[in-house]
Amino acid sequence: MIYLLVLSGILLYISGGAGVNALELNIAVKSGSSGILPCVYDKQHKENRKYLCWGTPWSSCRILAYAGQTGKYSITDYPDQSIFTVRWDNLQTSDSGQYWCAVEIGDYNIVDAGYYLYLTVQSAPDVSVMNSSVSGHEGDNVSVQCFYTSGYQNKLKQWCRYKDQSCYTVGRNDTSQNSSVQISDDGRSFTVLMTGLRLSDSGWYFCSAGEALNPVQLTVTEAEPDTGTEKDKWRFCLSQN
Repeated sequence: MIYLLVLSGILLYISGGAGVNALELNIAVKSGSSGILPCVYDKQHKENRKYLCWGTPWSSCRILAYAGQTGKYSITDYPDQSIFTVRWDNLQTSDSGQYWCAVEIGDYNIVDAGYYLYLTVQSAPDVSVMNSSVSGHEGDNVSVQCFYTSGYQNKLKQWCRYKDQSCYTVGRNDTSQNSSVQISDDGRSFTVLMTGLRLSDSGWYFCSAGEALNPVQLTVTEAEPDTGTEKDKWRFCLSQN
């Protein structure tokens, strides 16, 4: 069975039958940092065990962690979203290489399902973010700053949602782009401003420049109850005297 994922213009073929075949997904990470990466899977595999594998080829990659384990790589499964996350800590340049987001099928006649990504650990990544996790209340605004190196100044820059592959492009202002998402570029970084947050905006996004990507998790919580202005509070207190 072949699963198809399109992310920020990159086509990934995820095979759970005759093998695993995918175009490369490039993620850049700052050395010594912590971060988190989402791995998608088909909803029919929500009960299957998830894991992270390292190395090539797929048939002999080394399993680094299973869902529920903690350590340098920690995996948490979210079956209702068909996503599991891989959190890492203190990665070094020696950790660069090919990794696999994988689902255990449990049938000797069928290989496990998975797709690969190439992780590059650098002191100064080609694309990076100030915070890999941001949050805000419903109705508020939130901004994300995406940095890129000089070699990516003329590359296509986008802010893309993981779930439906909808992208907002630097320099485009046509009506196909939601006015609640605004992007500005200063030549060294581009800033994404999301206004009037909705609960449905929660999820995973990617900053991208060319083929280099960096994931960001957005969490939107319910708006805080209106407790009134300070003047209203004083007026209430005076009325009680």
